[in-house]
Amino acid sequence: MKYSGTLIAVSDVAKSKDFYVNVMEEKVIMDLGVYVAFESGLCMHSDYEGLVGVKLEARARPDNFELYFETEDLAAWETKLKSVEGLEFLHESKEYPWGQSVLRFYDHDKYIVEVAETMEGVAKRFMAQGLSVEETAQRMMSPIEFVKQFV
Repeated sequence: MKYSGTLIAVSDVAKSKDFYVNVMEEKVIMDLGVYVAFESGLCMHSDYEGLVGVKLEARARPDNFELYFETEDLAAWETKLKSVEGLEFLHESKEYPWGQSVLRFYDHDKYIVEVAETMEGVAKRFMAQGLSVEETAQRMMSPIEFVKQFV
């Protein structure tokens, strides 16, 4: 058994596919019209109720999970995402206590999407500021072995 990805039920597969391809830069590996699969493991289906054969109650804003993306250049992504008309941000970029910067917004179907700085990027940023591996690990609230892999 292995985890193979996430499937989200979408209201308009063409609109959602356009967003994830043209904004989030996902690569399509299969497009069956009502079903789209991306190289990353993310999939979407526009007739999920028909697929499972059970009456389902759609929630306008589930707020109980998020789609998580990482980048080496969060500032560039924030600029790009701010230029997307109608995108609603939960919050703009902010730094968490372990040093990682993150932003969150809602996609077309009101699923939470997180874009975060990679932890490797956090470690390299701290070390470029002069922190030792040990100080970086402490600042990141991570084991030293985790930080050492980025040196």
